[in-house]
Amino acid sequence: MLLRIQLFAGLAERLQTSVLSYSVPKSEITADELKIALSISYPEAASQISVSFVAVNQEYAPGDYLITENAEIALIPPVSGGDGQASVHVLSKDGRFCITDQPLSVDDVTSKVLDPNHGATLSFVGTTREMTGEQRTVHLEYEAYIPMALSQLEAIGKDIDTRWPGTLCAISHRIGKVDIMETSVIIAISTGHRDDCYEASRYAIEKLKQSVPIWKKEIWDDGSEWKGHQKGPWDPTVRL
Repeated sequence: MLLRIQLFAGLAERLQTSVLSYSVPKSEITADELKIALSISYPEAASQISVSFVAVNQEYAPGDYLITENAEIALIPPVSGGDGQASVHVLSKDGRFCITDQPLSVDDVTSKVLDPNHGATLSFVGTTREMTGEQRTVHLEYEAYIPMALSQLEAIGKDIDTRWPGTLCAISHRIGKVDIMETSVIIAISTGHRDDCYEASRYAIEKLKQSVPIWKKEIWDDGSEWKGHQKGPWDPTVRL
């Protein structure tokens, strides 16, 4: 069977393609078997493939998941959240979750969670910093697997509502070029009480960094580097 595998960030850069056509000599293959086969076929990217997760139909697939020919397949390297895509502005059905290449507005995102019965509203704003130790960042570039990223943002909202019933959550994430002091992500939370608001906001950004397929490339004066998960072994399926 012939598989069409979407690639992102440093993995796409290493293999010099965003879509890989890969032939498998049988009618189905597990996610783990596919990673092993790809590592053998592309040894130059084996280290990146080994720490990546396979996504099937926009969901992270366990290692024993059987992949068939018509599946939508992506190989997801450790996430961090490339060049952006022109004129991107994708909203969830309820409008509270967004992936866009346009500047973000705190007022706009916060307005989506205001509720007359909520006494606490909190907005987290992530911006591009210039200095990391001695390293000077010129700007950042974000890339996303947009449909899966949006569904993962919605999943964060549903999870928050389960953990803190009645909490409202809105998240907007920017892709493409983001300059120094510009905003890359806004998370707005509203709850009945402030303790839940702080906890839900912290949970949202940590879960976003763990599981949403958005990648960050740091551009420096003298080079660049894709930044991914930096807190030990990466597993986007683990519950926080």
